[in-house]
Amino acid sequence: MKTHPIYTMSVSKVYPHYINKVERKGRSKSELDTVIRWLTGYSQEIFEKQLSKDTDFEHFFNEAPKLNPARKLIKGIVCGVRVETIEEPLMQEIRYMDKLVDELAKGKKMEKILRK
Repeated sequence: MKTHPIYTMSVSKVYPHYINKVERKGRSKSELDTVIRWLTGYSQEIFEKQLSKDTDFEHFFNEAPKLNPARKLIKGIVCGVRVETIEEPLMQEIRYMDKLVDELAKGKKMEKILRK
């Protein structure tokens, strides 16, 4: 079975695009990091180590200390697909992160993004 190319893509290659997306909309890198850490359970230090190691998306999510159970509350469309209906677990985790980045860039309040 052929794996999707994003699985082997380095998170550190995509991360600058996430930063640009949120900063263009008046949000900060710090807020982005908060959202990613909320989703994955990484501390800031370990998250930065993952970026410096050029960890791919597959290992990034497989090595996540504690995926937030509230991530299952994330709903909506990313890349034309409803995130809650994605059957492949790794792709769903990646799309959850994409959806959180989208919500941040759209100006949603942090409490809502973090499902509080």
